[in-house]
Amino acid sequence: MLKNVILLLLTLQFFSCEEIIEVEDISEENIIILAPSNNVTLSESAINFSWQPIAYADEYQLQIVTPNFEASEQIILDTIITASNHIKTLDGNDYQWRVKAINFAFETSYNTQTLTIEE
Repeated sequence: MLKNVILLLLTLQFFSCEEIIEVEDISEENIIILAPSNNVTLSESAINFSWQPIAYADEYQLQIVTPNFEASEQIILDTIITASNHIKTLDGNDYQWRVKAINFAFETSYNTQTLTIEE
C-alpha cells in the first residue's frame, strides 16, 4: 500500500495543476444575442431571451432590471442557468437585460440590451 502511495506521489510531481485540470479561457469571447433584439418594443409579455452558446461555457448569468442598470429601480431577475435561453414573463415597462458566460475559472463580459414591453 505504501509503495502505491509513493508511486502516485512521484507521478503527480511531474504534472502541474494546469496539466491535470485544463480550463479554457473564455474571457475574450463575446455573447451574441439572438432575441430580443436591442431597443425593441414588444406587445407580448412572455419573452424568450436567447443567445448563441459559447464553447467551454458551463453556465450563463442572466440579469433583468427596470428601467436600466445605471438607475435600477427593481431587479427583476438575477439567475445562473446552463441553457442558452430563458423565458420570463414581464409586465409593461422599460427593461435592460444582460448575459455573460461562465466556466470554472473565467467569464466573458456582459452583453447588455434594452427592451420595452407595451401594456
